[in-house]
Amino acid sequence: MSDDSLGFIFLNACIINNFVLSAFLGICPFLGVSSKFETASRMGLAVMFVMLVSSACAYFINSLLVALGMEFLRLICYIAVIASSVQLVEMVLKKYSPGLFRALGIFLPLITTNCAILGLALFQTFKGYNFLQCVAYALGAGSGFTLALVIMSGLREQLSLHDVPGIARGAGLTLMVAGILSLAFMGFAGLGS
Repeated sequence: MSDDSLGFIFLNACIINNFVLSAFLGICPFLGVSSKFETASRMGLAVMFVMLVSSACAYFINSLLVALGMEFLRLICYIAVIASSVQLVEMVLKKYSPGLFRALGIFLPLITTNCAILGLALFQTFKGYNFLQCVAYALGAGSGFTLALVIMSGLREQLSLHDVPGIARGAGLTLMVAGILSLAFMGFAGLGS
């Protein structure tokens, strides 16, 4: 059982140990969907929702598995919950926002394989968080994921307006910007300790 405050857990997951820029989890959508601000922000919200649902379900599933002495099923159960949450998001987006559904393309169903979401469920289990701490952790991780996507999309949109040397265009420039962002976020390490 952790005795960290909810505010510190949120700040820790959002800024200090950002899943994308410090732990390097969820890099695929970070690089693949961050070319436009609108798409990146909505993808961040979709991932935040999946993280919140997965975190809450993972807490109750873990409690049940511990009570039954079947902790070895934890990973399979978490993957099933994450896949179900992603299916729910896909159905809602397809029904109410078909344009966004098409814009997210293959990256929407790939939320299922986003290692940041599975990492969230496993980290909260191993940290021994209670239910409210799990919710704060999921909201912080989702906010941090969205923040990283939004910052990256803003930078990429600005860079697309400038004359960049040919050798640095495309993936090379994107990876350089991601590295600089990661270095900047690592400056928060040790905050609150």
